[in-house]
Amino acid sequence: MAQSNERIKAEVAGISLVDTHEHIMLEAERNECAVDFSYLFAHYNSSDLISAGLSPRMMEAIRFPMYPVRVKAYKRRKVRRIIPEPERGNMSLDERWQAMEPFWERIRNTAYAKQTLITIRDIFGIDDLNRDTYRQLSEAIAKSREPDWYRHVLKEKANIAVSIVDWQSTDLQPDLFVSSMRLDHFISVQSRADLGALEGESGMAIHSLDDLVKAMHTVLEGYKAKGAVAVKTGLAYNRILRYDKVSRHEAETAFNRIASHLGEGLAWLEAKPLQDYMMHQVVRAAIEAGLPVQVHTGLQEGNENIITNANPTHLVNLFIEYKEAKFDLFHGGYPYVHEWATLAKYFPNVTADITWLPIISPEMARRLLHELIETVPGNKIMAFGGDSMTVEMVYGHAVMARQVVARVLSEKVDEGYLSEDEAIMLARRMLRDNPASLYNLKVER
Repeated sequence: MAQSNERIKAEVAGISLVDTHEHIMLEAERNECAVDFSYLFAHYNSSDLISAGLSPRMMEAIRFPMYPVRVKAYKRRKVRRIIPEPERGNMSLDERWQAMEPFWERIRNTAYAKQTLITIRDIFGIDDLNRDTYRQLSEAIAKSREPDWYRHVLKEKANIAVSIVDWQSTDLQPDLFVSSMRLDHFISVQSRADLGALEGESGMAIHSLDDLVKAMHTVLEGYKAKGAVAVKTGLAYNRILRYDKVSRHEAETAFNRIASHLGEGLAWLEAKPLQDYMMHQVVRAAIEAGLPVQVHTGLQEGNENIITNANPTHLVNLFIEYKEAKFDLFHGGYPYVHEWATLAKYFPNVTADITWLPIISPEMARRLLHELIETVPGNKIMAFGGDSMTVEMVYGHAVMARQVVARVLSEKVDEGYLSEDEAIMLARRMLRDNPASLYNLKVER
C-alpha cells in the first residue's frame, strides 16, 4: 500500500494543472505593490486577521502598498464592496509588522496561514514568518520584481498549464492565462448611473429593457471574440442566489422606474424583478455563445456577509429550466457541501468545482472529495482553482490541493474502493482533463 500511495503522490505531483479560477493581478500591477511582507496579505489572510480582532482600517494600513491595486480591482470587476481607507499610509515596515504580529500569531492555525507559510518557504526560501524573518521576506519579495516572474512561479514551480482569470480583462499573457468575464453589472442595475456605465461599455444607447438585453449580448460577443472562455457571476456577495422567473412586464416596469429616476435609483428589492429577469437573459446568452457559467456559491471572502444568500440550492430553478447551459459551481458550496454535491449528482448540466476549498479547510476538502468520488460521475469533478490575487499564493494553494487529491485517492485505494490505475485516471480527470474539456482548452497531457 505504501508503494501504491507513493506512486499516486508522484502521479498527482506530475500533472500539469488546469486552474479553473484566479484573481491574479496583472504583472505590471503586481510589481507596483510587491514591496514587502504585506503583499502576501492581499486577501484571505486579512479576513482571518480581522476575525481575530484586527480592525479593518488597521488591516488596510498594514497592507497600504496593496490598497490602490485592490481598489482598481473591485472597480474593474464592477463589484460593490466598501474598502475602508487606510488608517495611516505612512507607517514604517517595522510599525506595520508590530501592528500585525499579535494577530498573525492568533491565526497561524488556519489553513490560510498554512498556505502562506508553504509559499514563503518554497518560493522565497524562508522557513517561517515572524519578528526575525519579516524583513528578510520583505527584501526577497522586493527583489522578485523581475521579468518572467509569473512564468517562473506558475509554470516552473506550480506546474500549471493555464489559469482562468476572473479579473474583468482580456488583456492577459496568453501563454499563462485565459479570461472568465462577468456580466453581473448588467444584472445588478439599480440606477441611471448604472445604465450610463453600460452604455459606455457597449457603445449603445439603452432606453428600454430590450436595449439592455441587446447591449449585454453585444458586450458578451466582444468578450468571446477576445478569448473569454466562461461567464462568471459573483452576485452571492450582494444578494440571494434565487433568481425567480419573472414576467417581462414586471422586469420592464422596474427598468422604466430606474430609467426615469434622477436620484440614487431603486432599492434592491424594488430592482429585484429586473435583476432576476436579466440573470435568465445572461444564462440564455451564455448558452448561445457556447460558454460555461461559473457561479460563486457558499462562503464569501471577507467578513460579515449573509451566508444564506449563497446557498447553492437557490439555483435549482435555473438548472431545471436551462438544460443546455453548463453550470460550474464553485467552492464546494461551503458550508453547504452536501447540498452542493447533491446538485452535481442530480443535474447533468452542473459540475462540482472545489476551487478555494483546500485552503478554507483541507479536512473539509478531503471529506467532500471522498463524497464526490462516491456520488458524482468522475467527468464532473474539478479539484483545483487557486482563487488568489497574488501569484505566489497560487503556488501554495496548488501544493495543498495536490495533497488533498493524493491523500484521498490513496485512501480510496487502501479501502479497496478504487484500483491504483482508476485512482490515477481520476486524478488526471479532476486536475486537468475535466476543466480542459468544459472550457474547451488545449493543454498538453
